[in-house]
Amino acid sequence: MYLVRKSSRVVLVAAACALALSACSGNKKNKPRLAYEERPVELLYATGANRLDRRQWAQAVAYFQEVERQHPYSEWSRRSILMQAYAHYESNDYAEAIGDADRFIQLYPGNPTAAYAHYIKAICYFEQIVDVNRDQAATAQALEALRDVVQRYPRTEYASDARLKIDMVNDQLAGKDMTIGRWYLRNGDTLAAANRFKTVVDRYQTTSHTPEALYRLVETYLTLGLLEEAKRNGAVLGYNYPGDPWYNDAYKLLTSKGLRPAVEPKSGGRGFMRLPFTKDKQQTVKPPAVAAAPESTTEAATTAEAPAPAETAAVDAPKKKRFRLPFTKKD
Repeated sequence: MYLVRKSSRVVLVAAACALALSACSGNKKNKPRLAYEERPVELLYATGANRLDRRQWAQAVAYFQEVERQHPYSEWSRRSILMQAYAHYESNDYAEAIGDADRFIQLYPGNPTAAYAHYIKAICYFEQIVDVNRDQAATAQALEALRDVVQRYPRTEYASDARLKIDMVNDQLAGKDMTIGRWYLRNGDTLAAANRFKTVVDRYQTTSHTPEALYRLVETYLTLGLLEEAKRNGAVLGYNYPGDPWYNDAYKLLTSKGLRPAVEPKSGGRGFMRLPFTKDKQQTVKPPAVAAAPESTTEAATTAEAPAPAETAAVDAPKKKRFRLPFTKKD
């Protein structure tokens, strides 16, 4: 009788442990897992592509993972890694998407489609950028990754999109420095504010924040009694942005101090156009195999690999004109 009771207690404890484990697992993120059943690789891949078309991202990932599990050394397995990265990106699971991209780069660093792995990784960092009042760690990561895409694959459509996003990222970083500079200015720390505005002028001079940064330098240097520095920054502002409202304000400020700039403000100036920071997944370049995703097992078996991204030449964007210093001998 004692043995029966003891065994009953063991069973109850085991059942309680099982319930506790199931409860813990229920708290985790539920991800679909296909039951193992051998299927043709073309069918698995085509089904995953079909789920992508239907925007059923979790199911698409499950099928592409099954391609890797059942056919690990096939070309379909290699393609499936990029498809998983794209599906994870579309479902806003950026950490998983970056992990997939890194895995592809490590396994196939010399493959032409590695260009897309670098690109989707950069876009994932870009999508995680937050407003300028918060930490900009993801912004710095995005800038580094986007520049890497442009340097490695300069004549691809990935690089073309990366260049546009680099402009937005630089504008974001400049906006962060401007926000901090204005805060210093409001709290009376004029020298720290001047250093922030100078950073914008030195590092992000092709962004929309440059005219204001130059005006703020005029303002802070006048406060610090550095009249020549104030006059020099006012001259740079007038030489490059004579019709900008910020120069109009700087001109009035300098004139009131007896430091009349040589360049008169132009009337009717509309100011520097602010580049809007936008995140639009519709603008993200699709992976090579998605554009021609197989719809049947026959098509999947005969679908050719998409052309190497490096061969899809895109005209390099013209270099941005940096602002110039006035009073130079060379024009």
